Amino acid sequence: MKIPKRIQPLVDDGLVDEVIAPLMSGKEAAVYIVRCGEEIRCAKVYKEADKRSFKQAVHYQEGRKVRNSRQARAMEKGTRFGRDQQEAAWQNAEVNALYALADAGVRVPRPYGCFDGVLLMELITGEDGQVAPRLNDVMLSEAQALRDHAVLMQSVVRMLCVGLVHGDLSEFNVLVDQTGPVIIDLPQAVDASANNNAQWMLARDVVRITAYYSRYAPQLMSTRYAQEIWALYEQGALHPGIELTGHFEENTADADVDTVLRVIQAAKAEEDERKQRLLNAAE
Repeated sequence: MKIPKRIQPLVDDGLVDEVIAPLMSGKEAAVYIVRCGEEIRCAKVYKEADKRSFKQAVHYQEGRKVRNSRQARAMEKGTRFGRDQQEAAWQNAEVNALYALADAGVRVPRPYGCFDGVLLMELITGEDGQVAPRLNDVMLSEAQALRDHAVLMQSVVRMLCVGLVHGDLSEFNVLVDQTGPVIIDLPQAVDASANNNAQWMLARDVVRITAYYSRYAPQLMSTRYAQEIWALYEQGALHPGIELTGHFEENTADADVDTVLRVIQAAKAEEDERKQRLLNAAE
């Protein structure tokens, strides 16, 4: 196929030998299957800010650190240099998150570096060698749903233990191979300690994933993993090997009503969006 303009410099530099096929195009990037020497990988080409449709990006960028005060001032003022730095920070957030999470034992695609807005990373495949499907496209048994949900809850814990919240986790951002779920799409990952939105973003991530798996294992609907995980985090008791119960007794006097409302509103918006996608597909 014709080499995309943004990937051409990687071909010229010998980082990519062949662009095999487009894989998908999403709200923040287009992904291609590429050959790098003897290995088949994928190249994620980030869209420019004015062409992205990622909603409320400012909430995700809160608390992200830059290298010096000049960059920070430029980003605050919205100068061209500042916008360029903001784009670099957006892209580097995913690269840094992938390295950190892989080291923490979270199943994510292995990164091979980001070059001028193009991220090279591992292509997740199934037993047949074909690209692994998204969770949304997989039929599950009750046992598999319970098992994979537990894996993802532990992944959320491991992410939080290294200070990160995915921020956009759903059945569309998880691949399923022969071993289980693999988390993808992390440019919006937030710093749990520096971002004031981290708690409700984590709650939304957990609510989305639990709601999806509960289609196959309805007993999951009564669990309260988000509250349990965040409470352990605030207490300093969260660690990668912790055994979650899914239960949480809330002190109603100290309940964070604002967080609860934001999670409910976000879940409703997600459901409305899902219904609209189904309606558009039917038409």
